Amino acid sequence: MRIGLVCPYDIGKPGGVQQLSGELANRLREMGEEVVFVGAGESWFADGPGIEDVTVAAGRATSVRANQSRAPLTLSPLSWRKVRQALSDVDVVHIHEPLVPLVGWAALSLDVPTVATFHSDAPDWVGGVYRWAPWLGKRLRRARITAVSRTAARVIPENWGDPEIVPNAIDVASYDLPATRIANQVAFLGRDEPRKGLEVLLKAWPAVRASAPDAELVVMGARRGEVPAGTRFTGPISGPEKRRLLASSQVYVAPNLGGESFGIVVLEAMAAGCAVVASDIPGFVDIAAGTVEHVPAGDAGSLASAIAGLLNDDARARSLGEMARGRARMFDWSLVAGRYRDIYAEAVS
Repeated sequence: MRIGLVCPYDIGKPGGVQQLSGELANRLREMGEEVVFVGAGESWFADGPGIEDVTVAAGRATSVRANQSRAPLTLSPLSWRKVRQALSDVDVVHIHEPLVPLVGWAALSLDVPTVATFHSDAPDWVGGVYRWAPWLGKRLRRARITAVSRTAARVIPENWGDPEIVPNAIDVASYDLPATRIANQVAFLGRDEPRKGLEVLLKAWPAVRASAPDAELVVMGARRGEVPAGTRFTGPISGPEKRRLLASSQVYVAPNLGGESFGIVVLEAMAAGCAVVASDIPGFVDIAAGTVEHVPAGDAGSLASAIAGLLNDDARARSLGEMARGRARMFDWSLVAGRYRDIYAEAVS
């Protein structure tokens, strides 16, 4: 098959949808499929998936506020023609976040078998918008719809068909590194924006340090001028360095406040064997299935107690990390890529 993969977000910026769709392209090519990848923006970020030879960049991206975050989208009308031309000879098109303008909309306008994957933990009112968007509804009712989790599927209108849950995936083995755990090293990975919960973690940190004075918090992906005692901000980080820091950390913290339908960073920390402390938001609870310690979202006191408890109980931290690593194996690309290829074949037939 010749498969068109579509990402509506700027492929010049790291992100969960960019990571998933780009890695899926690689896996499909390894399985012998022909792929053309279309994404917003102008070129892949420095640590991208290495598929420049099959990528068509739809045009400059603009940052738009959405879902408690900022989404880098291509809004230029010129992108419409570029997307349609790039996908003119595919057998099936797989659109990630099909309702995100304009790249996803352009791909939806094609008369070709379509698979549409929903990623976001959208607010409840979005379901109403979906139901009252006749053109989008008409197009999506003829598509094969998937969602990365039950959380992402909950606002999809019933008359669009039953979505199939196909989770996000990672190369689990690449996180199993022969690194030595650094006692009292705590890791966080994410953008410095409210929904990621970094402020809650920093509020909790003095109480953690009071219980474990030599604890160090490594904040990956963000940068600040002044940082609290016992913290280190790395700024943007490469894939190999991220894996190394996860493999050497005793505890990983995901204090997110909401808007997360899956939690790819939680899965990465689980695969690395970290003891994970995560908010009790639905996307994190589903992926962890009891292998991480959950705390109420936004509760700095509970977060501090959970982190300190694991730092002061190494045996429990190791046990939790091993359980999490075992759970992560269910989300390996060796299982997920084949499911998508089967869905493409069904859509074509």
